[in-house]
Amino acid sequence: MIRYALSCDHEHEFEGWFGSSGDYDDQQARGLLECPMCGSKGVRKQIMAPAVAGTKRTAREAPPAQTQAMMMEAAGRIRRHVQENFDDVGDAFAREARAIHEGKAEDRGIYGQATPKEVRELVEDGVPVAPLPPEPAKKTELN
Repeated sequence: MIRYALSCDHEHEFEGWFGSSGDYDDQQARGLLECPMCGSKGVRKQIMAPAVAGTKRTAREAPPAQTQAMMMEAAGRIRRHVQENFDDVGDAFAREARAIHEGKAEDRGIYGQATPKEVRELVEDGVPVAPLPPEPAKKTELN
């Protein structure tokens, strides 16, 4: 894995992890990279010094509130993308995920509900699954 410091054309700074520098180049060429704060597709790598082990902490870290806001925004974007582009199969998720994995159903993105036991069995059988980020709190529910 390789980590790149990235920024968008609105000067938002964030980081991205890629399997290789070629993966970054491929995703950039296909227009898949976007800023987690504003959604801009104008993403570019920042100049980075190599990681060297040492005793002093020199990396600039985002303030905790800003980091949390960025993570919540990114999670919300992931959830919206899945809901807009994947099929909601409801409580048939485990059965449908297994059928897709075994080639018995059309290969497509799905989401839905599964019990902890069903998820455990899917994972044990090598079926790729991941939890959908939770729905963001409504502003009326916040203190």
